[in-house]
Amino acid sequence: MKTIIGLILAVVLIIQPAIGEAEIEGYEIISRNDKENITLYAKKMNGLFRDFKINFKGGLYSRPFWISELNPAYAPQIIYEDINIDQKKELIIILTKGYGTGVLWEEVYVFDILNNGGLNVNEVIVDNPLAIIHKNVKTKLTAKKAEVIVGDKECTVDITSLEIKSKNLFDDIGFGSIIDYEVSDNHLIVNVAGQISPASFVGNILIVYEYRDKMYQARTIEFQPCK
Repeated sequence: MKTIIGLILAVVLIIQPAIGEAEIEGYEIISRNDKENITLYAKKMNGLFRDFKINFKGGLYSRPFWISELNPAYAPQIIYEDINIDQKKELIIILTKGYGTGVLWEEVYVFDILNNGGLNVNEVIVDNPLAIIHKNVKTKLTAKKAEVIVGDKECTVDITSLEIKSKNLFDDIGFGSIIDYEVSDNHLIVNVAGQISPASFVGNILIVYEYRDKMYQARTIEFQPCK
């Protein structure tokens, strides 16, 4: 009998937190990491998810100005890894703010973890990838070739095979239609596509971040031409 009662109590203790977690009036769960006990909630408003709440290991934190697409294929990503080599994990959340043919706009948010295990509500700044490109990348575009210079490395891409009509060719290589974040090998990375016409790309600027001067800044920048 004692064994049965014990099992019933154990089941109740397991189920109750999950029920409590799901019941935030007016909000719905849009992403979760069960292994790390991290859940994102938001409201559906005007065709987007807005007014986010983060349940981080039992603590609830609000982010009222975040927005994200409704499409489940572009659900927010929850990543919990050490990306600044301090032997403590950081919370990284990647949101999709827009998508479509030749378009993917992502934003990233990084939080430190306090010594008491809670979330530091002061987000760590991540340098804007377009600002990094503006400062470090030089480009030139003609009807025959696209040139990208990063530091002392120059890459030239022959675009004649793309057969782009002159009226569709941009004046220069454009960046910003695709901004795609990921975490790989404990590094925050962003790929930014280089576009030369409404339907043509020549490659990506790959930026690997590092934690420096209390923010995430570019450690390396390279251009990867399309294959």
